[in-house]
Amino acid sequence: MRTTRTRSAVAVTAAIAAALLTAAGSAAADTGATASTPKAAAKAPTGDGARALCKRVPKIDARIDRALQRLNGPDTEIGSVARLQKRVDNANAKGDTAVAKFLSDRLTFRKSLVPTLNQRSSDLDAVRTWCGTQHFTNGGKSK
Repeated sequence: MRTTRTRSAVAVTAAIAAALLTAAGSAAADTGATASTPKAAAKAPTGDGARALCKRVPKIDARIDRALQRLNGPDTEIGSVARLQKRVDNANAKGDTAVAKFLSDRLTFRKSLVPTLNQRSSDLDAVRTWCGTQHFTNGGKSK
């Protein structure tokens, strides 16, 4: 009894799918010529987003500073390089080589974040200076 229902459901689903595909194919053929017209194309951006970037500079700077403070924090700070280094040392002391390798790889990546974030911070300082020379309404300052 159950196989009959399953077969019937599969047959009905296949019939509906075939009907939809046939209808979709003919609809796509009808609109195929109009899809290449300029009206159907997405509207290109008119600016470079400088005004929005200048508006976001203080928030971006705060986020970078928070991340750097966390990474450079003591071994009691969750997310710090020192804390992860201590975890690697503890795993090595216990002889857990697999855990030590995993944590060591995470430590390598976390250490690589510090110079990247420092570079972004200095780049953001240049953007802040540039935003100060522009004549935006808020001058790159937050509300």
